[in-house]
Amino acid sequence: MVRVRISRIGLAAAVAGMAVAVTACGQGTQNAQPQPSTTTTTATSESTSASPSPTTSTASVEQGAPAATQADNGMCKASDLKLSLGQGDAAAGTVYRPLVFTNISNHSCVIQGFPGVSYVGGADGHQVGPAAFREGTKGAPITLNKGETASAAIGFVNVQNYDTVTCQPQPVRGLRVYPPQETASEFVDFPTTGCGNDKIPGNQLTVKSIVKGSNAQ
Repeated sequence: MVRVRISRIGLAAAVAGMAVAVTACGQGTQNAQPQPSTTTTTATSESTSASPSPTTSTASVEQGAPAATQADNGMCKASDLKLSLGQGDAAAGTVYRPLVFTNISNHSCVIQGFPGVSYVGGADGHQVGPAAFREGTKGAPITLNKGETASAAIGFVNVQNYDTVTCQPQPVRGLRVYPPQETASEFVDFPTTGCGNDKIPGNQLTVKSIVKGSNAQ
């Protein structure tokens, strides 16, 4: 009888021990699972840092855009200017007359250097002979306010001094003039005679750099 009681007591103890072990295993499994709140927070943080800021993107585009003022370099355009020929003096077969540039716009502009000058003739305005040869060095920039003038001395050689065969004289209606750094030209009325041959000795037209005022020499 004693042996039976001991066995039952041992069996009860064993069952109790198994229950405790099962409970402990269940608690260990629950502790090993990740917390939902921690996982959600981490994912949100990584997603936020990976996304570019709209403000930063917009600022970069604005900084890369060229400024509107860069398109205008402040130089005088053909449309800003009125051109005319002043009176001049003759010297050694060449007549020098100032080509006058007057600012007729409502704003100031800058003019500097040599204008492009050539004779033109005929109804189509074709060029007669080579363009004017540039004499001297490029002058300083000149700011022209509304109504102010600048001028460049133009040398007109008397083409009657050339051999007729060499010169190939042609009637000229006037001058085609390109202001410095400008692609648009203007016409200045000046009926005369020019050499149509590009290979004449010397230069039938010369031009000096633009200076302030209307009395370039």
